[in-house]
Amino acid sequence: MKKLAKYALFALTVVSTTACFNEKKVYNRSTVSEKHGKMLLGRQTRDQLKQEPFNAWYEEEYKNYEYDPQTIKELQKKNLTSHNIIVFFGTWCGDSHREVPRLLKILDAVKYPEQRLTLVAVNRKKETPDGEDVPYNIKRVPTIIVQNKYGKEVGRIIESPNSGSLENDLLEILNKSK
Repeated sequence: MKKLAKYALFALTVVSTTACFNEKKVYNRSTVSEKHGKMLLGRQTRDQLKQEPFNAWYEEEYKNYEYDPQTIKELQKKNLTSHNIIVFFGTWCGDSHREVPRLLKILDAVKYPEQRLTLVAVNRKKETPDGEDVPYNIKRVPTIIVQNKYGKEVGRIIESPNSGSLENDLLEILNKSK
């Protein structure tokens, strides 16, 4: 009888543990309000930014931004592609309209792996439906968080770059993290 109870407890533990690890992330949520129109919330794919109404600001800023090619080469040498990047942004926010397309253009230039990039859209309170914002203490957007390959934060860019360009701020973060 004790063996049966042990096996039952073991099976219950395995099933509940498996259920926890198989939790699915929901991507591409959106909401519409009378006051603010359509707004993305939670984890997003880049493709969402290419859809109406977001494509108007995304595509224009992406196309018109000119990054510094020398800094791009330095980012490649410093191995930006081995770092994780989490971007908290608001589709309602002018700073996000400017900086997110620029960042994505820079990441394309360095051939940054898409699986290392996490895009998270927040509401006007800087919150997400799944609480992904909580551990990062997001106060302003966009907030671009750079983590080493072990998930430790090595730097962040808040609202706009301090140096005048995102690629320079990213390079400064990588230089300080060594």
